Amino acid sequence: MPHIAVTMYPGRDEEIKSRFAEKLTAFVAEELGVSPSVVSVSVEDIDKKDWEKHLASFDEEIMYVKEGRSIKS
Repeated sequence: MPHIAVTMYPGRDEEIKSRFAEKLTAFVAEELGVSPSVVSVSVEDIDKKDWEKHLASFDEEIMYVKEGRSIKS
């Protein structure tokens, strides 16, 4: 608790993904008032051709920020 699942286009190396995951962990721990030891982060590459289908697989109710910066209120 909590887990952050990040999906992105391929092309970033493991070092970049690792730094990104560490920064996300620190931010989430601070923002939610939890220990970084309880935060997990996964990163999955999704091919550009599959991106629309991938985004469509998420229920609207869990999409808090959408491409184009549509923010759920």
